[in-house]
Amino acid sequence: MTEINAVWSEVVAILVTNKLLASALLIVVFLLVKRLILKIIKKRSNRKGEDTRHQITILAQLGNAFLIILLMIVWGSEIQSLAISIAAFMVAIVLATREFIQCFMGFIYYLGARPFRVGDWIQMNQNLGEVVEMDWAKTALLEVDPESFSYTGKHIYVPNSQLVTQTVRNLNFLRRYTMHTFSLTNEPTVNAYKLLPAFIARARAHCEYFRDVAERYKGLIERSLDAEFISIDPDVMVETNEYAKLIVTVSLFCPTDQAYSLQQKISADWMSLWFKELQEQQEQEDKLRHVDQTSA
Repeated sequence: MTEINAVWSEVVAILVTNKLLASALLIVVFLLVKRLILKIIKKRSNRKGEDTRHQITILAQLGNAFLIILLMIVWGSEIQSLAISIAAFMVAIVLATREFIQCFMGFIYYLGARPFRVGDWIQMNQNLGEVVEMDWAKTALLEVDPESFSYTGKHIYVPNSQLVTQTVRNLNFLRRYTMHTFSLTNEPTVNAYKLLPAFIARARAHCEYFRDVAERYKGLIERSLDAEFISIDPDVMVETNEYAKLIVTVSLFCPTDQAYSLQQKISADWMSLWFKELQEQQEQEDKLRHVDQTSA
């Protein structure tokens, strides 16, 4: 009995010091025991004529899980050291690649929210352009001049991380029609309100040829945004600035590619009316001066 205990103690010491051998022995013994138990269950089910395939499958999976737990107990200290090393390694990887991870998360946000798609006009920070390409890291924009709404020919590459951290404005409706606003500044030498009826009539005449299309597009935009905020007719406002200059502000809903040319035409009409009125006012003053000189 003493010799058996000594041999057993020696075997246990060898297994404790050699975990690889202990794991191999544990796997062999466990598989033999599991196979024996399953064989007994199958014989009993065949004898009774019962369908125990479901129970056998569950038992086999539980046995595999129990074997994994036993192996984890055997290799506990090594697994703990490995987990700490992997955690430190993963922290280093995350810190080194956080920008790429943020870009990927921005792409996941895009897939879920879909704030725009390729072909839309968007504005991110001060970048305005048409989306021409998008992948998991970046969004490529074809730059659009915010003044003339024409392509500049430049490409802008925006990291997808800005989709989460910055405001994204979808300006897709500006591709065809836009709310264009511009101002004209003059000296307050004539009565601007006297010129407004003729000026508004000329501005409407410039916009008459696209009025029907603008009405349909206006309805489409307002239905999609569920708000009415667009006026088809040009809107003119007269005010003064801090330098006592006269400011005439014109707002019109017009085709995007014609906004600049319409601005030039309407500005020319205003200046024409302005100088005509100024000339007539000057002629009237000259006549009054001549009458006063004649009377004298």
